[in-house]
Amino acid sequence: MLFDFQLACHLIFTACRFIQNMPNPDTSIAVILPAFNEELTITAVMQAFNAALPQAMIVVIDNASTDNTFSLAVGTLQRLACKGFVLREPLKGKANAVRRAFLEVDADIYLMADADMTYPAGEASAMIQPLLDGFYDMSVGDRISNGDYALENKRPAHMFGNQLVRTLINWLFGSSLADVMSGYRAMTRRFVKHYPVLIQGFELETDLTLYALEGRFRITEIPIAYKDRPAGSFSKLNTLRDGARVLTTITSIVRHHRPLQFFGTIAFVLFSLGLLAGLPAIADYITYQYVYRIPLAVLAVGLVLSSLLSLATGLILSTIVRGQKILFERALLFSKG
Repeated sequence: MLFDFQLACHLIFTACRFIQNMPNPDTSIAVILPAFNEELTITAVMQAFNAALPQAMIVVIDNASTDNTFSLAVGTLQRLACKGFVLREPLKGKANAVRRAFLEVDADIYLMADADMTYPAGEASAMIQPLLDGFYDMSVGDRISNGDYALENKRPAHMFGNQLVRTLINWLFGSSLADVMSGYRAMTRRFVKHYPVLIQGFELETDLTLYALEGRFRITEIPIAYKDRPAGSFSKLNTLRDGARVLTTITSIVRHHRPLQFFGTIAFVLFSLGLLAGLPAIADYITYQYVYRIPLAVLAVGLVLSSLLSLATGLILSTIVRGQKILFERALLFSKG
């Protein structure tokens, strides 16, 4: 009799935990799938996410595809008979596609993933659960911690770029993120409706991370399994082009988010060069009470003045950034989203 009572208690407890972890039926979830020439994978991805989150809207953004991505997505939605629709965004670039979705789709939680079968739909519930619990504003599918990305990724340069950007971001913001470039993310309505999409391409993931850190949104990382694209499906990334974008992104990170450090570093370098250029002229004056090396003296003065100008620029921009942060915090306080 005691065994039966304990078993009953265990079943009741398990049922309560299951009910507690179930999404609120009033909570709307949108699965955002930007797609550019993904006819080989779009149907399978839509089916997988519909099976994982049957209550969610499936929103595909056809980003100027030249294959059958659009018609396949429309047909799949009809066969699944699920909520959702297909958008067309003629401006190329992943960020442009996601921007269109954020403008058109109204939901409580947005789950963003690529349409190339690299991210596991089976982890969707684990991705959105921290947001449903109210503990976080963004969850990121961490491809790095389990080691899958290092095994599956066939582009070492992309791995290096990921590590470089991650190290810089963690250093600047005092964070400890493992994967800043993951395209598998769940976001709350409050975050999405306050996030301005100012970039156009695959820098989107880095920009989302930066905005979340700068705005002090709460981020959690969920280790996920990651696999490379299936045979016949080709990546739209280019090592040289996207490597240049990584370097540009690194520069922009410091310039936009830490202007005093950026321009202060330039000021220090210019001042040091000006000092080196001016030493011979100073030596001339001390020795002969006359400056013989006029070009060096002019160069030194120009470099020192440029360093002072750079330092002043950093101070001004730092004040402006602080003012923008104040306005952002006020907007959050008065926001209902």
